[in-house]
Amino acid sequence: MNLKKYTTQERGKAANLGRKLDVPSVLISQWANGTRQVPAERCPEIEKATQGDVTCEELRPDVDWAYLRRSNDHKTNAA
Repeated sequence: MNLKKYTTQERGKAANLGRKLDVPSVLISQWANGTRQVPAERCPEIEKATQGDVTCEELRPDVDWAYLRRSNDHKTNAA
């Protein structure tokens, strides 16, 4: 699901997500409405905070998340 749909599902979702990410809810709204692009480094945090309801791929389809996920898995397995 996209961020806009997620934040409009119920009252207070944007504010709650903002608290989880330690950013103002207005920034969450700007990201959701496309006024500002979600920084790529924030995408994994958003995915985790939404329990996977909003994925990195949905937030930033321009980033090769499959490559980054494979790289991250490799680092985890090497440790």
